[in-house]
Amino acid sequence: MIEDSDDLINEQDDPQETITRITGMYKDWFLDYASYVILERAVPAIEDGFKPVQRRIMHSMKDLDDGRYNKVANIVGHTMQYHPHGDASIADAMVQIGQKDLLIDTQGNWGNILTGDRAAASRYIEARISKFGLDVVFNPKITEWQASYDGRRKEPVNLPVMFPLLLAQGGEGIAVGLSTKILPHNFVELIDASIKHLQGKRFTILPDFPTAGIADFSNYNDGNRGGKVRVRAKISQLNKNTLTITELPFGTTTSSLIDSILKANDKGKIKVKKIEDNTAAEVEILVHLPSGLSPDKTIDALYAFTSCESSISPLGCVIEDNKPLFIGVTEMLRRSTDNTVQLLKQELEIRLGEFEEQWHFASLERIFIENRIYRDIEEEETWEGVISAIDNGLKPHIKHLKRTVTTEDIARLTEIRIKRISKFDIDKAQQKIDALEEQIAEVKHHLEHLIDYAIAYFTRLKKEYGQGRERKTEIRTFDDVDATKVIIRNTKLYVNREEGFIGTSLRRDEYVCDCSDIDDIIVFTKAGKMMVTKVDSKTFIGKDIIHVGIFKKKDKRTIYNMIYKDGSKGPSYIKRFAVTSITRDKDYDLTNGNKGSSLLYFSANPNGEAEVVSINLRQAGSIKKLKWDIDFADIIIKGRASKGNLVTKYSVKRVELKEKGVSTLKPRKIWFDDTVQRLNVDARGELIGEFRGEDKLLIINQSGIIKTVTPEVTMHFDDDMIVMEKWVPKKPISAIYFNGDKDMYYVKRFLIEQEGKEESFISEHPNSQLEIVSTDWKPMAEIVFAKERGKDRKENLEINLEEFIDIKGLSAQGNQLTKEKVNQINLLEPLPYEAPEEVHADDLEVVDEKEVLPESSENKKSKSSIPDSDSKDDLGIDDEGQITLF
Repeated sequence: MIEDSDDLINEQDDPQETITRITGMYKDWFLDYASYVILERAVPAIEDGFKPVQRRIMHSMKDLDDGRYNKVANIVGHTMQYHPHGDASIADAMVQIGQKDLLIDTQGNWGNILTGDRAAASRYIEARISKFGLDVVFNPKITEWQASYDGRRKEPVNLPVMFPLLLAQGGEGIAVGLSTKILPHNFVELIDASIKHLQGKRFTILPDFPTAGIADFSNYNDGNRGGKVRVRAKISQLNKNTLTITELPFGTTTSSLIDSILKANDKGKIKVKKIEDNTAAEVEILVHLPSGLSPDKTIDALYAFTSCESSISPLGCVIEDNKPLFIGVTEMLRRSTDNTVQLLKQELEIRLGEFEEQWHFASLERIFIENRIYRDIEEEETWEGVISAIDNGLKPHIKHLKRTVTTEDIARLTEIRIKRISKFDIDKAQQKIDALEEQIAEVKHHLEHLIDYAIAYFTRLKKEYGQGRERKTEIRTFDDVDATKVIIRNTKLYVNREEGFIGTSLRRDEYVCDCSDIDDIIVFTKAGKMMVTKVDSKTFIGKDIIHVGIFKKKDKRTIYNMIYKDGSKGPSYIKRFAVTSITRDKDYDLTNGNKGSSLLYFSANPNGEAEVVSINLRQAGSIKKLKWDIDFADIIIKGRASKGNLVTKYSVKRVELKEKGVSTLKPRKIWFDDTVQRLNVDARGELIGEFRGEDKLLIINQSGIIKTVTPEVTMHFDDDMIVMEKWVPKKPISAIYFNGDKDMYYVKRFLIEQEGKEESFISEHPNSQLEIVSTDWKPMAEIVFAKERGKDRKENLEINLEEFIDIKGLSAQGNQLTKEKVNQINLLEPLPYEAPEEVHADDLEVVDEKEVLPESSENKKSKSSIPDSDSKDDLGIDDEGQITLF
């Protein structure tokens, strides 16, 4: 009978009942279990970087090691002598170690970390300890041992690992109440950092992932809790309709990555035509895009909506002295390096003891044989007498020995065979003693200069094992991708102007534009009201809608031009304003707020255009001037709540668009941030220039590809880009290239003929290559000739490229540079030239736009204006002559 959760009554044969209290037992059991999982399963030890199962696997492999491969199934079975769990967990742990390609030399199908394919069954694959593993992990003489779980065998408490193995391999585990996630770091960089630590220098270590990719470690936080690492796939543009993914973000596989892309495509976040996975030894995923889709924008969309970008939260937790310890990677490396120094010291001390013991016995042996002490025992009949005789015979000769002679030493002398005594060579014996003395002196020197010895040890590791272990992950600083700017417009927006509804389900009504399900929509009504709302299937805004568009937060380039009537019989006002920030779903009044106010004219201008309109008044009284023009360029752009400028106090019949306007906004300065390889308008990086709507960027690649593009912050640039500047259409481009067809160097000067087209200006022969290219007005080049055998080297030749060749077509071959053999071609300082002056922007500039920089053909939208007509029905003029509908 259990009275409560803490009391248990045991009924025995004895009629007297006893009550055994187990208060706290469940608590103790849980703590015991939690401690077991933390210490014995999930979290690695800081001393050697191994979890218990990993340590037992390595110990078992050392037991079985004979230089040949062993079946993994055999190693797993052997490990079960030490590990009190099933074979599956051991096999999985061993595969994980093997895939890190550091401690285990593998043979067979061990799976693929790139594709996520599993390893073959353990009976089909083989393994042995790698040369590196044998070098840094094992040394029985300095290993502390303990009994295995069943007491039958001995296993190491910790292996004497003399390398920051935990940081090299990384580690992850989930225990009870805590977890750990230590990211892998670069082999060579860890050694360099250990050497710097020993030299007393500061160091920084950052993760390096086996799947390569690109990573932003700005918030790594030294691997402590609260840090974050952003990792990205490496995506490049193969051609205008194909993207290629060649490196993966850590924690993903080609399968999971492709699945995430397909899901994003199904949800309409991105548009993909087809995906090909050609991954084998290296990653190659081809993403085919529908025609007309921007590759640059799609790359950003892949980062925003798929596993091509992910965040990793490191958590440095290790076991030290049977307790969990939260620690950063810098401190981990310091402790590991200091531990390595102590292990090296123990090794040296053991080796010194062994050498001194060898020297001691070699000296005794020489004394014993050289002085014929062995003859003193011929007449001795007892063992004690033999020992005593040898001891007495040695005493006159042992003053130079470093320790006293023991009975065990004398016993060893008696074991020397007669054959060895008869062939004893005094000179060889002395040479052996001298060699031992040199070794002893060397070991003592290492002990006295332990830090130098440790540095030499790490340097040797780097030299022997560092080749081919260079950094794989590229370190970058990422710009945040604004999802609203890269999402595919996956649905259509409709409007019912008269009833005042907008939404994606109003398919029978007027189509407005394509939009995404995360867009905000800005709406203006005839009554002078404005609202910004989320895209939805159907939303009521207000009757008589006159403009609907996608709202961009902090957009200072979209300017709204408006003329409104203040009240039913009040004066008319004109105003210009931008909408940069709002409260969603709030109804804003853009008029003066009087009852009966309404709009007479409205237009939305994506690049701040200012049109000219004609004001037509009604004939009333003695008004002489019934029509005049107003230029919106004369109106200052103010806030949306401003009253505006007075147009007229008389009744307006209609407002007509007379002339389309040009942008009144100033050119904007564009910078290139080399760190993130992106354009920006926030004064980060190198200033490219001041751009108007029609201005283009000139881009030239080392492969001889040239193009002009409209600058956008979403653009990506090829790794081999060598020229990026503001394009001046009349400025010629000069190039010297090696023509693979002719096996000669050619010079050409040309202008770009087709704006926006990507073209090659060198021959397509595989041996053709661009030597130099210049966008200067008067470029100069220097030719360094090759030295011919038996002749003096010809003097360098300077060439004025402007005089050497006229401007020809982009596809022209050009003129032959020289018939002589060329060793090198250098670009010199250009000749002075006064370029045509460019009108610069004023100090005040627009810097808040984040998507399209200058106006491009894609965002030149037709202005929305209020329709007008002489027809009374069209104007909606009531019997009193008042305009009520446009």
